[in-house]
Amino acid sequence: MVELKPLEESDKEQFIKDNQEAFNYGALEEFGMRDNHFEEDEQIISRETIENSIKEGEAYRIVVDGKIAGGLVFRVERTKGDLDLLFVSPKAHSKGIGYAAWCQVEKLHPEVTLWETVTPYFEKRNIHFYINRCGFHIVEFYNSHHPDPNDPDSRETLDEQDGQFPEGMFRFEKRIIK
Repeated sequence: MVELKPLEESDKEQFIKDNQEAFNYGALEEFGMRDNHFEEDEQIISRETIENSIKEGEAYRIVVDGKIAGGLVFRVERTKGDLDLLFVSPKAHSKGIGYAAWCQVEKLHPEVTLWETVTPYFEKRNIHFYINRCGFHIVEFYNSHHPDPNDPDSRETLDEQDGQFPEGMFRFEKRIIK
């Protein structure tokens, strides 16, 4: 049984490490040791990015049969929700855990009629998950020719760019008709 448990302050450090491990796994699976997609030294998602998400949103641990299997962070404002982070331990992939956790998020916030999230262009597992499992649609592709208006670093030229994923991020939406 998959449960969402609110993140406790005492587990914040492990949550950050688990999140970074899960995202690094995807990049290393795609690019191997030649990866250069890191925000900070050897991390796809920086500690600062994760800490800011936790501070600004609702953070939960994904627990399966009493054991931690991942985590997620999202923000809700009236009928709009933003999924900042959703990760499952690489050891627990392909068992329906992420999907079950996502279904619980939707049940927690039935008032939300529009969910949004982003993922790097190379995260094929995430792209499959959001589209084919959760019902999201790709609505935008941020890149050097079409920068994310909410990310000031993405407006720099390609040569100067040191922001998050300069090669591109997909933006997804899921509209829920009630």
